[in-house]
Amino acid sequence: MELSALAKILGGKKVLRKNLRNRMDLVDLSNEGITKEALLHLAKYFSFSVNQIAQLLPVTERTIQRHTPEKLFSRNVSEQILQIAEVAAKGSEVFASKDRFLAWMRHPNKALNSKTPMSLLNSKFGADMVLDELGRIEHGVFS
Repeated sequence: MELSALAKILGGKKVLRKNLRNRMDLVDLSNEGITKEALLHLAKYFSFSVNQIAQLLPVTERTIQRHTPEKLFSRNVSEQILQIAEVAAKGSEVFASKDRFLAWMRHPNKALNSKTPMSLLNSKFGADMVLDELGRIEHGVFS
């Protein structure tokens, strides 16, 4: 997965205030914090409302609403935002289409215990499972 695709989902260099060259940049970015503006770009990618994106994060809708566009989220919230963006970038790459990826995310998947991939993005473990399944699809291994 190209980090440039992940960055684009979050609003690009202008919003992130840096280029993403390697995974260490993701660690640094999560430690520094993600802005509300970047989170709103992620929500827009999924066509989510603030309430819907808040359900995937360890933060309330009200907290998101109170944040100014430049205010940084905590490390925990920022890590979850980055992980969801990573799933989005990988999924769009694997399916070669944002629309096909989003359709897959909304349908129950036997390999994920008949849960929708989208419903698993509210935890690190669930997001890891979705990334693993995307890796299997990419390599032609179907469960």
